[in-house]
Amino acid sequence: MRIGMLGCGTVGAAVVRMLHDHAPDIERRAAARLEVVRVAVRDPDLDRGLPIDPGVFTSDAHAVATDPSVDVVVELIGGIEPARTLVLDAMAAGKSVVTANKALLATHGGELFDAAMAAGVDLLYEAAVGGGIPVIRSIREHLAGDRIVRFSGILNGTTNYVLTRMTEEGSSLAEALAEAQRLGYAEADPTADVEGLDAAAKAAILATIAFDVRVTASDVGTEGIAHVTAADILFARRLGYVVKLLAIGEATEGGVSVRVQPAMIPADSPLAAVRHSFNAVLIEGERSGPIMLYGRGAGGDPTATSVVGDLVELARARAGGRATTTAGHAAHAAHAGEAAGGRVIPAEEVATGHYVLLEVADRPGVLAAVSAAFAAHGVSIAQVWQEGHGEDAQLVLVTHRAAGRDVRATVEDLRGLEAVESVLSVLRVEGSD
Repeated sequence: MRIGMLGCGTVGAAVVRMLHDHAPDIERRAAARLEVVRVAVRDPDLDRGLPIDPGVFTSDAHAVATDPSVDVVVELIGGIEPARTLVLDAMAAGKSVVTANKALLATHGGELFDAAMAAGVDLLYEAAVGGGIPVIRSIREHLAGDRIVRFSGILNGTTNYVLTRMTEEGSSLAEALAEAQRLGYAEADPTADVEGLDAAAKAAILATIAFDVRVTASDVGTEGIAHVTAADILFARRLGYVVKLLAIGEATEGGVSVRVQPAMIPADSPLAAVRHSFNAVLIEGERSGPIMLYGRGAGGDPTATSVVGDLVELARARAGGRATTTAGHAAHAAHAGEAAGGRVIPAEEVATGHYVLLEVADRPGVLAAVSAAFAAHGVSIAQVWQEGHGEDAQLVLVTHRAAGRDVRATVEDLRGLEAVESVLSVLRVEGSD
């Protein structure tokens, strides 16, 4: 099977090395020899030190995507354009595509799956979510007979590393992020990680295949960790919780909710034990119950493992004279979900517990005024206590389950109270009553 690669950065180079170093094992498992015959890069003359003929490199990505001698295109450019156009061109030329591009799938997945089905080719994307963790294949194949009711996961290693440092070492967010950048866990511009955009793209992909409803990144209620403070970490510990950036998808009678948010989760939750840059996804099936997948969610070698796994799956299908059905499954599932009346529920409609931290005046009547604001919107308070006295007084409140919109309306009222000097933090509390 002749492979054309678009991009040869960290992941692409790891794919080339893996195909070379594990060639006998891969050929035996794939029932075919997998050969990289063309690679599109910005600088084809750069010595990359890879075990491959330098003559395969070119700067013409379109030529690689449409080359008649190429059987499958591996897209590792990232971003939306020119990746989208190149993938569509490759499919139109009759080539199956393997991609690790979460942003592309989360934004234009419907278009790509439809194009793949129309062209009779496959689109495989295991590497787009969770790096080397086989979460896509687990949902698509191993849990195909069950109905998934919920998934929750830590899908971004950068933010998990930052929150781990804040929790275990008392670092500030800025200090922990700087350390993540020094270690190579975070980009020079960490916006996509810190603001939750990276995790939201992955959550959209998971929700689409888990719940048979087409979900895009814009459907995901997204909040990052920029406003998580040391005080939030401390109060979470006192309450028996740990703060994590969670990607959550849930199927309900009214539709599907998908959200990414910093949240307090019980300290005994398996996700609470996921530390540093590791990722994990907890999938809950109606019959199978909870299943957790854990591993390195990024990096050259883990991600390359998923890319090569998709290539092996394609080669096996070709050897058996069949399609992998990936494209057909994804496109049909999305349309079937829509036909069944499935909808994406806005995050503000989802009910969870909430933690609210207020800076208040230390005088009689403050708690009564605050409680009245919560009561006005039907939000019930489960726990409350005051920290400090005088000008340093803080009020910590944890609510029973309440819709996000009701808590948001409550917070707006709290900001207007004379007794409330500042609303310092609002976090969801998962696993509460």
